[in-house]
Amino acid sequence: MKKIQSALLSVYYKDGLEPIVQLLHQNGVKLYSTGGTQTFIENMGIPVTAVEDLTGYPSIFGGRVKTLHPAVFGGILYRRQDAGDVAQAAQFNIPAIDLVVVDLYPFEETVASGASEEDIIEKIDIGGISLIRAGAKNFQDSLIVSSRTQYADVLSILTEKNCGTELSDRRRYAQEAFATTSHYDTAINQWFLGKSTQDIYSFTELPQNSLRYGENPHQAATFYGDLEAMFDKLHGKELSYNNLVDVDACVALIDEFGTEPTFAIIKHTNACGVATAATAKEAYATALACDPVSAFGGVIITNATVDVATAEELNKLFMEILIAPAYEPEALALLQSKKNRILLQRKNVELPAKMFKTILNGVLEQDKDLVVETASQFKTVTVKAPTESEVRALEFALKVCKHTKSNTIVLATENRLIASGTGQTSRVDALRQAIDKALAFGFELKGSVMASDAFFPFADCVEIARLAGITAVVQPGGSIRDQDSINYCDANDMAMVTTGVRHFKH
Repeated sequence: MKKIQSALLSVYYKDGLEPIVQLLHQNGVKLYSTGGTQTFIENMGIPVTAVEDLTGYPSIFGGRVKTLHPAVFGGILYRRQDAGDVAQAAQFNIPAIDLVVVDLYPFEETVASGASEEDIIEKIDIGGISLIRAGAKNFQDSLIVSSRTQYADVLSILTEKNCGTELSDRRRYAQEAFATTSHYDTAINQWFLGKSTQDIYSFTELPQNSLRYGENPHQAATFYGDLEAMFDKLHGKELSYNNLVDVDACVALIDEFGTEPTFAIIKHTNACGVATAATAKEAYATALACDPVSAFGGVIITNATVDVATAEELNKLFMEILIAPAYEPEALALLQSKKNRILLQRKNVELPAKMFKTILNGVLEQDKDLVVETASQFKTVTVKAPTESEVRALEFALKVCKHTKSNTIVLATENRLIASGTGQTSRVDALRQAIDKALAFGFELKGSVMASDAFFPFADCVEIARLAGITAVVQPGGSIRDQDSINYCDANDMAMVTTGVRHFKH
């Protein structure tokens, strides 16, 4: 246990700092500070020594240099148990600094605001990041608080331990400090490369949530991210690894649809029911009818407010998770009647445009698939053009197809999924699986449409589709044998459009 006797405070954000300052003062800790933080402390009526009085130098170059001085860094870095360091500290009148509370200029926020290059460069912190590294390096003697997100925790530690810290506290805060500097430097590097700071593959700065286990009970797992920024959890148990994967798939799919009430039911990241209707209740009922067997134990998402009438229907089904932008109070109360059901209320949060996946001894990075084709991108390649209703159905089918595991075939009408073949080793198998599922649940396929995530290498899929009653097809095109499929459609009064865009999802 080490008692804090002196502290340096120099922060950009002052919110949450006041109780820490008061506690330090009450325990007789000598305070050093700079600029706005010094003024903040003085306005509290608490004595504080200006860093420039310690160093003998004023803040210079427009504030670019304030703390970069041996009197400051020596006070943080000298080893209290090293006789030579102690002697040199005495020789040069360098006081010990046992606590450093510092944050960094808001570089990412400045970039996001659209500021000029000059303003962005001025938000590249020099002194702050150096102080953080110094405090973290000498964690044997100094506690480094590197983010305002730590204020509540450090206040609890200092209150409980009478302004003392244990080595385990200082080591933990040192690790978090280096995570902070790593993320900050990566953000600056990304900016220089012309990339969005939101797309950084650096989860060390993010909150860590240990999960009960991963995909299976023998696999350990952690989620790095701020779920509270994305959702308010209104009810139920903690989210598992598989829950999170399905929730991600739900969010990606529902975001393809506009404001018309839509429900999607996901099982193992694939949609087993999707429908759009005039009301939330009708949309849910239609989505459920697609495959009520697979819907059992699924994850459900909607873009509509869940009202009482819809909640009454939802409450009849065993589901893992329900996600909605809002719930009527009575509907929420009804849905909370099941103990373990997880209810999430989604917030409006911008999501990253990059995807990452660990593979072999490295990491794959790619842009998210943010393209989905609409009628304006359709190229009719057959004599017969799709009707207006078929065009709407093809658009609907493509939205679902894009978010279904390859190889996939999706059968749909203009406002509902009928069936899909998912993750098959051949496109023919995917189509046959979709047709079999549709027929098993009593769907009439005559007049429905078909979407494929990739081109048809042979005409066999359109042949099978026609026999099932499908009248219009959308596919990327690009096969050397495209004309075979086109010719078959022309000979059998079918419409086909191509998009030029493939939607593999592995």
